[in-house]
Amino acid sequence: MAGMCDGRVCIVTGAGRGIGREHALMLASEGAKVVVNDLGGSVDGTGGDLLPAEQVVAEIRDLGGEAIANGDNVADWEGAQRLVNSAVEAFGTLDVVVNNAGILRDRMLTNMTEAEWDAVITVHLKGTFAPTRWAAAYWRDKVKAGEKVDGRIINTSSVSGIYGNPGQTNYGAAKAGIASFTIIAARELKRYGVTVNAIAPGALTRMTEGLVGMPQDDDAQREMMSPRWIAPVATWLASPLSADVTGRVIEVSGQMLAIAEGWHRGPTTTPVDDPKNMDTVVRGLLANARKNADMSGQDFD
Repeated sequence: MAGMCDGRVCIVTGAGRGIGREHALMLASEGAKVVVNDLGGSVDGTGGDLLPAEQVVAEIRDLGGEAIANGDNVADWEGAQRLVNSAVEAFGTLDVVVNNAGILRDRMLTNMTEAEWDAVITVHLKGTFAPTRWAAAYWRDKVKAGEKVDGRIINTSSVSGIYGNPGQTNYGAAKAGIASFTIIAARELKRYGVTVNAIAPGALTRMTEGLVGMPQDDDAQREMMSPRWIAPVATWLASPLSADVTGRVIEVSGQMLAIAEGWHRGPTTTPVDDPKNMDTVVRGLLANARKNADMSGQDFD
């Protein structure tokens, strides 16, 4: 039986471990040719080792698939260009970019350092922008040359960003930025035959191991939080079947699959030019407004 991604050429960043590894393996199992990108650093982004990416490539090849390893830093401008070029050079084209690479440097806001803020924003936000930009330019040039494009950008957001989680102002700000980036890029790239969507995954990986609320010793709960539950929706998004879906953020874990609904204008009134009246007017609006969501996506108490 043909795979749903037969012949598709896919880049997956941060694919040496965790969610990215599951993406790469499932895409390959469905017929995709995969560029397994991973800097091979620690959870906080320090260090580097190509071995994790090479191990995933070996797994794919052992199963009869096609893959290459890439160790470029996705947050580096030239590195992101080399990453996109490596797919085209190895497999002749590029169809899908899964922006999954990330790091954590959690800290309460009053204690967070400039370096902790900059590192997380750079890896997540610039590390999504840079590969997307080079891929988008590649697809734009193909369209201008008269070729048809069925491209995909699949970004990685988080409930920490779209709903908010204390101790993660850096990570959450980056992930919220990725959600907004996804919506805007989807509108810009539609003309080139490219869809842009994001996944907000819930999974137990080395980045989330030990975080409050994550299962530690319960095997059944750990299975429900396995990163393997994330790959099916990414694989579907990468396939031709999802060509009409763009600008969406999809939440997924082993416990649920949901569409995250973005900001909408709530209760509204006429403008007020006297600050003395503002307290009464704004409190009236707030009384009729929906509360912000908690980490489960429900109204925050």
